[in-house]
Order: sequence, then structure tokens, then C-alpha cells
Amino acid sequence: MIGWLQGQKVDAWQQGTRQGVVLACGGVGYEVQLAQRHLNQMEEAHSSFILWIHQVQRDDGASLFGFPERRERDIFRILIGVSGVGPQVALALLEECQVAELIEAIVQGDLRKLCRAQGVGKRTAERLAVELRTKLAELSGSDPGMSLVDNGVIQSLQIKESSLQELQTTLEALGYEDLEIRRAIRAVANGAASGTKDKPATAPSPDDTDAWLKASLRWLSQEAA
Repeated sequence: MIGWLQGQKVDAWQQGTRQGVVLACGGVGYEVQLAQRHLNQMEEAHSSFILWIHQVQRDDGASLFGFPERRERDIFRILIGVSGVGPQVALALLEECQVAELIEAIVQGDLRKLCRAQGVGKRTAERLAVELRTKLAELSGSDPGMSLVDNGVIQSLQIKESSLQELQTTLEALGYEDLEIRRAIRAVANGAASGTKDKPATAPSPDDTDAWLKASLRWLSQEAA
């Protein structure tokens, strides 16, 4: 198995939505598929390159996927371990998000951000969040069980800390799971729970807990429908 390559770029290639380079290493040219942003980085430089490689072996041959950093390659391997997530989907996720951003989106259940990646639908995003949340939280040194207030999510929401704590406690008492609560609160903060086509929505007042609760329950009931 090839796990690492160092060499000169001798060519770039594209086949449909896939792209990469031919890397010359010791007289051999290796065809390596890259995320577009990584390919752009290589095109801007003119020196020897180091790529961490994941090799996929199939009956019709081998495919090489390259990453400038080992951490990206390791996250790629974790992603393709999820049922329904193949190499192209995993690469699309790493194309859409930086590693830290992708881990945060999975740990926090931010399906909206995950679904921005090509080929990632709602069910796949949910599967990623459910199956990898704890594993990636441990990898990043965070605690997947801590509250929305404790882990800093409140910084991106338009709600007071006291209101957020009360809202989270109430939804937990109603039987909703942590991932569902996180998704609902993010949806309300983004206006997804109360807007219409003709009238864009805004998040409730930062200290109006009742309004946040009603909007969260409305969103959760829509999701369950």
C-alpha cells in the first residue's frame, strides 16, 4: 500500500468532476486525485511536493487520493468508514470544509453545512453526525456531551446564555436528544423555523425563551412530519 509520496508535479488531469496530478517519484509517475483547493495550492507552487496517500484497490485497478497534511488523510479514512460515504463524497466534504470546520460541523450536527458538499444529502449528513460525533469529538479534544453553552456554540447564536440553558433543559425534558436540540436551535437562529418565501425570517429576541422554544418545537415537528 502506498501511504506517502514526494516528487515533482509533471502534469495535471481532470475527468468530469474529478481532478488531480501526475507526481513523478523516482522515475515513476503516480496519478493522484486531489480536492480542487489542494490542486490550486500545487499549481501556485513550483517545488517538490509531499502528499499523504490513501490507496483504494478495486478489481479494475488502484486509485490514489492525496492530501498535503496527514490529518486530512486520516479524517478522509474516518469518513469513508461510514456506510454510504465513498471516497468521492469524503473528498467533497474536505473540499467544502477545512478539517477543523468539518469536525465541528459533524460534532455539532450542523447538517446544513455538511449538505453543502457535493453528493451529501440529509440522510448522509445525519449518518455522519450520529456515527462520528463521539469519535471526532475525542479526536479534537472536545466533549460531545457538554452543553451548547459550555462548548462555545452560543457565540454563533443570537440568544442569551441564560435563555439557551433554559431552552436546552426544557427540550431535554420533552424527550428530545442532544443532536436534535442542537439542530433545532441552529435552525431557529438561521430563521429556518419561522420564515416564508415572501417574508424572510429572523431569529427571536435574545432573551425571549418562549419564542425560541415555540420556534424550536415547530421546527422539530416539521422534521418529524
